[in-house]
Amino acid sequence: MGADRPGGIAWEARSSSPETTEALGERLGRALVPGALVALIGELGSGKTTLVRGLARGLEVRAAVTSPTFTRMRALPGRLALFHFDAWRGGAPELFEQGAEFLAGDGVAVVEWAERVAEYLPRPRLELSLRHLGPDERGLTTRLVPPPEHAGPGARALALALGAALEQARTTPGLDVPLR
Repeated sequence: MGADRPGGIAWEARSSSPETTEALGERLGRALVPGALVALIGELGSGKTTLVRGLARGLEVRAAVTSPTFTRMRALPGRLALFHFDAWRGGAPELFEQGAEFLAGDGVAVVEWAERVAEYLPRPRLELSLRHLGPDERGLTTRLVPPPEHAGPGARALALALGAALEQARTTPGLDVPLR
């Protein structure tokens, strides 16, 4: 899986379409455990909310997923509750004072624009960076923070969830996940 590489890089992938990015999110959502924190990093339009839609489907969330930019956090019930944060507008202390119990809760917390509030995010967490490669193509890179070799059971649980999602993702049409 490559999770033992320096910096905690677990894997890199190339998605050929929004549907493929969403399918990857669904596989990840199926594998995540209670208390997981996923930090999404990427420029506008890179597919963060698209990935969250799939993740929500994997968590069996029935509500529509939209970017919570103006509400800043949405709690959506499912097999595991999804706590969807948006840090676009910054204000990390206020944002996380309002939602601190959700970051350490029994559901899954996802933070879009996580690079804007990284210093306030708890560890361990899965950081997933998305970048434009073409009109519909996206590059995805994951990193466990801290790397599994320097972390406790929470990070190891995230690493196992990521590994399970990766194995399933290899069969997703339009997703290129190089073998490591």
